[in-house]
Amino acid sequence: MSKPKRPFFSPINQRRLQNFKANKRGYWAFWVFVVLFMLTLFAEVIANDRPIVVSYKGEILFPIVVDYQEDKFGGFLAQTDYRTDYISDEINANGWMVWPPIRYSYGTVNSNIPHSAPTEPWWLMDAKDRCSAYPLGDSDPGCTLGNMNWLGTDDQARDVLARIIYGSRISILFGLALTFASAIVGVLAGAVQGYFGGRTDLIMQRFIEIWSSMPVLYILLIIAAILPPGFFILLGIMLLFSWTAFVGIVRAEFLRARNFEYVRAARALGVGNITIMWRHLLPNAMVATLTFLPFILSGSITTLTSLDFLGFGLPPGSASLGELVGQAKANLQAPWLGITAFVTLGLILSLLIFIGEAVRDAFDPRKTFG
Repeated sequence: MSKPKRPFFSPINQRRLQNFKANKRGYWAFWVFVVLFMLTLFAEVIANDRPIVVSYKGEILFPIVVDYQEDKFGGFLAQTDYRTDYISDEINANGWMVWPPIRYSYGTVNSNIPHSAPTEPWWLMDAKDRCSAYPLGDSDPGCTLGNMNWLGTDDQARDVLARIIYGSRISILFGLALTFASAIVGVLAGAVQGYFGGRTDLIMQRFIEIWSSMPVLYILLIIAAILPPGFFILLGIMLLFSWTAFVGIVRAEFLRARNFEYVRAARALGVGNITIMWRHLLPNAMVATLTFLPFILSGSITTLTSLDFLGFGLPPGSASLGELVGQAKANLQAPWLGITAFVTLGLILSLLIFIGEAVRDAFDPRKTFG
């Protein structure tokens, strides 16, 4: 006689899922955020100054993943610029190429803009400038939508939309990495404090109080000014201070649950401390931790944007939302820069806050679906 199949979700997790779906704003915000994040993960296929596929003299090439020297197309440079008239006409005369929807990468400079940078979005330009501003070889006059700067260019003539796509990806990935690394360190510290209590809890709590009272932003600025800029260096610097946000809630949960009957029974049976902490106490503590994750993620993205805005974030030239905010401040005559930065950051942070509210409702035992 076959055993009955166990449901994929336990009854309590099914109730949490239903509560999450019941919060329509948070539920749809979650899917919008997932779709946008997945699109940014394929930024090279969406916005790139290299074709995705090239057919040249019967050979199929993939410039998006392979660096071909220019001599393959009759040139002499070490790196091929597919946007030049010579290369574009040569390939189109001997084959074809498939471009991404946006023919600019985050660092591509458009040297054919009709006036000095920053330039307005193409749909705000005069009709006579829309095609003449974006030539791409004699066989491609440039009137295709992929050649246009949909959101204009910044003060270095780089496509704003491409930088938004790449900048959003690195901001979200940075926020996710910082959030989960902080959660691991913070949950571990809070678990040790709450479970052992006594002198261990007292010493660690005094240390955290001193550590949390430091002026974090000033210390981040000083350290970032000394060390060379980089993704992982900046991640490590911010991790030094962000982990304390998780300690309090985990510590309180372990302090509350360490004297429950099932924990005392496990001790009496000889179960080790690590096993009790991992198997019996941590699942309860993770409920409160999960409700904090979206809010910590939004705070991490905001901190990275602030550091980039002040010039202490990612290396110069990197796709950065904070750098776009700085350009908007320095170019008040180009309002599209400020509007674009505001809408992008506002959308990302609002979606995360809505998701956080839905997760909080999902884990709230007082709320029931329906």
